Amino acid sequence: MDIEYLRKLLENVKKGSVSIDDALVDLKKLPFEDMGFAKVDHHRNIRNGYPEVIYSEGKTIEQIKEIVKKLTEKNNNIMATRADYKVYQGIKEIAQDVVYYEMARIVVVKKREILKSEKIIAVVSAGTCDIPVAEEAAITCEIMGNIVERVYDVGVAGIHRLFAKSDVIMRANVLVVVAGMEGALASVVSGLVDRPVIAVPTSVGYGASFKGLSALLTMLNSCATGIGVVNIDNGFGAGYLAAMINRE
Repeated sequence: MDIEYLRKLLENVKKGSVSIDDALVDLKKLPFEDMGFAKVDHHRNIRNGYPEVIYSEGKTIEQIKEIVKKLTEKNNNIMATRADYKVYQGIKEIAQDVVYYEMARIVVVKKREILKSEKIIAVVSAGTCDIPVAEEAAITCEIMGNIVERVYDVGVAGIHRLFAKSDVIMRANVLVVVAGMEGALASVVSGLVDRPVIAVPTSVGYGASFKGLSALLTMLNSCATGIGVVNIDNGFGAGYLAAMINRE
């Protein structure tokens, strides 16, 4: 349930096309709706500006479908993260306008348009292997109404590739920097710009990278200013945060 849905409900009560008792049934579900296996947070759109997002891993297809049905009733745009093709097929059985972003592992059900910000978010990846996490961030930003410019495969092993894209880096309002291995790219980018940088360590790397822990520690210990760090492989979290910063 979003602000527009709530406004229309109240207007319909005022006009008499919806009874007070029927409106109360809807409003009782406003904080959350208990489905037994899940408590769907209908109020989140009003609190946070975007509806609850479905984390697909660990859920059955049927559970995901039931959650999607409940969210669809309130005219929400729906996003399911860490979704494989089976999740996409399941959601497609019960909803229209379903899009699957395979690289990002995101399924989107688009119910309404979101006004786009004119300010740009740049999503920067160190290597090609980091692109799936970078795409999770980029698609999240786009679904939340942002213009995204992608700058991929510009890691520190060939730093001239980053400098060749300095025009994109400099005009971005927020930057998401995704890197595995030693994770140094976030520090380099932050040293070039006067905008917030959200660093995303990835689990890309050989044994001593400890599945992203070395990149995480590098980013946390950066001497460059203006860097915030999210969890390993958390492209969604970085994209969501970048979108929130960009709308201010």
